[in-house]
Amino acid sequence: MSIALCPGSFDPVTRGHLDIIERTSRHFSEVVVAVIRNPQKTQSLFSLEERQEMLREVTAHLPNIRIEFFKGL
Repeated sequence: MSIALCPGSFDPVTRGHLDIIERTSRHFSEVVVAVIRNPQKTQSLFSLEERQEMLREVTAHLPNIRIEFFKGL
């Protein structure tokens, strides 16, 4: 089993993010998308929960994706 980690703030989720996640999912048996808070951003467009939900929606067609929240890496 091979696992990849795709970390980012995803604020907002972009087509570029989705492209990277889709490409990664073709090469690894599991992909953990790590949603993190960027301490250098003073204001977020979306809450962490909203970003997680957006990622779940746009990656629903990818069975080997897991969306996780991390407070820091």
